[in-house]
Amino acid sequence: MYKYVNEAWHKIWKEKPESIRERAIVWRKEPAIVRVERPSRIDKARRLGYKAKQGFIVVRVRVGRGGMRKQRPRSGRRPKHLGTVKIKANVNAREVAERRASERYPNLKVLNSYFLYRDGKYVWYEVILVDPNHPVVASYLKR
Repeated sequence: MYKYVNEAWHKIWKEKPESIRERAIVWRKEPAIVRVERPSRIDKARRLGYKAKQGFIVVRVRVGRGGMRKQRPRSGRRPKHLGTVKIKANVNAREVAERRASERYPNLKVLNSYFLYRDGKYVWYEVILVDPNHPVVASYLKR
């Protein structure tokens, strides 16, 4: 069954209908990190280890797109090429999303994450977090 869910998601993503765009419009108005009831891509979440149990939570994280920008040198000698643009980060947006989610929920461990949507300004990921101290998860991990 999850195969068909995956195919449906890819079809939606390729054709880019209004439904997913409308979802993104709503997501833009929300805070950067939002806990969601259940995963948007259940097939992907289950492949990455998500279970519909207590102790597993899913968080949607919005990360800004674009490069970094260094401060322009103000005093002292001015280099011919200031080196303020075309600066790249050493981590990708997915790692940034995972780090921000783990900072927001310090008692939870990041299990995995997956891509949701990208537009000109933002990219969204859903991060799966697990509470290792929860009795349900602890008994599940013992197996």
